[in-house]
Amino acid sequence: MNGLLIAHSSLLVFSSLRSPLALSTIPLAADTLESDMANCIRCGRQLPPFSFKKICQWCVRHEAAQRGEDDDRQPVITQPWVRRGESSITLTHIIFGANIAVYLAMAIGSGSPIQFPGEIEHRLGANFGPDTLSGQWWRLITYMFLHGGVMHIFFNMWCLWDLGQLCESLYGRWTYAAIYFITGIAGGLASIAWNPLVLSVGASGAIFGLAGALIASFYLGEFSLPRMAISGTLRSLVIFAVFNLFIGQVIGGVDNACHVGGLVSGLALGALIAKLAPQSNAPSRRAIVVGVVALALLAAGLGVRQWRGGPMRLARAFQETRGDEVARLRAVIRQAPNLVQAHFALAQTYLARQQFPEAEAEFKRVIELQPTNIEARFDLGLVYLSQKRVDDAKSAFTQILAQDANSAEGHYGLGLVLADQQDYPAAIEEFKKATSGPRLSGVYYEMGNSCAKLKRYDEAIAAFLKEKEITGEDPDLENALADAYQAKGMMKEAQEARDRAQQLAGQAH
Repeated sequence: MNGLLIAHSSLLVFSSLRSPLALSTIPLAADTLESDMANCIRCGRQLPPFSFKKICQWCVRHEAAQRGEDDDRQPVITQPWVRRGESSITLTHIIFGANIAVYLAMAIGSGSPIQFPGEIEHRLGANFGPDTLSGQWWRLITYMFLHGGVMHIFFNMWCLWDLGQLCESLYGRWTYAAIYFITGIAGGLASIAWNPLVLSVGASGAIFGLAGALIASFYLGEFSLPRMAISGTLRSLVIFAVFNLFIGQVIGGVDNACHVGGLVSGLALGALIAKLAPQSNAPSRRAIVVGVVALALLAAGLGVRQWRGGPMRLARAFQETRGDEVARLRAVIRQAPNLVQAHFALAQTYLARQQFPEAEAEFKRVIELQPTNIEARFDLGLVYLSQKRVDDAKSAFTQILAQDANSAEGHYGLGLVLADQQDYPAAIEEFKKATSGPRLSGVYYEMGNSCAKLKRYDEAIAAFLKEKEITGEDPDLENALADAYQAKGMMKEAQEARDRAQQLAGQAH
């Protein structure tokens, strides 16, 4: 879908969830429960094995608390699906209406209600790593009210209408609002952590958060309803979450990271409320739970910023700045002076332009900021070799091997130093050590050159062919191969290699 991840779900299973009206009509008599289990005649909870009591301890304590006879009161989550004197216009209605209003505005602005282009979604506040992690944190809220098209908003609003009203009637308006926005933000964080370079829009991160909170509450909470009524709804919610996550994995263009982030944060928040603050008439306890979760979410956001923020700020700065690459990188460094990736990119640009003093300064800055950066030390050694500062180059490569004795970069660099000093046998041994690790381009080419200097042409040809297999065809490689063939008296092969080198050079121009 052109790089756009839409945070939506098919929601097919949700139609099996019981509505508040349906659940409120379930009879509470004991004969609605399984006949082969010992259950409480009041609430239907399973009694302990070999119990001769007809009423569970929970009901005994609860009834005593209602009569004012028990000071150690049983925590009770308010029975769901019961209005508590709040306005007939619910928060679910308001959120629903806000989503529809934004969709209509997008449809009018784009001229098409079916599918919206990513440019419009980005401009209106889609969640996008380079922007969000560069300080536009408000996108973690606005993305929840944007949708990719008519089917996207249809499925999400269908789900929000039922799940939202169920969740709001259970928790109350303000707790419900906290769950909705906290889990929506958590879903957005998960999205940019997993998919930082794609746009994400949609309410389903928050919707999965509502599902997670309900699952946790129905599993851990205490309700004055038969267990059968609770377990049926719980089972439907679990099926809803699992099925839609599976569908999101199978269907392309679905931001499952957002779904998982919303679901996990909803499970955590719902569990904490159910166990620590079930009473709706104790707002301070609820506020503490919500506050702790919000602080945990803030810490997670700082962690994502630390992990993904550098490259994302670099990408955003590249989008905003003009001019050649050096000017753009300098602009990035002015905004973020300690951004390692920007200094490293600038150093490599200078190296490619053979501006060796500038490249040296930038590679040293990278090492100052990140002393364990092996790649920067290796490139710094190449800068020294280009300036014929062999001792400095050897020192740089030796420091790499001090960090990691098996480093392919370190052995490759020492091989280059030894070859420059015409110690070809020792250079070949270092190049061989470099080939035992990750494949580095150029190792076999340099090994072939050293072998050719020692007139070990068979080894040279084998090394050149191996380099060709790894990195592909190159004019310099073909010419080196032609020289080795010619030295061996293989004139036909030598001519073919030279012809191929000319063809490649012509293609390059």
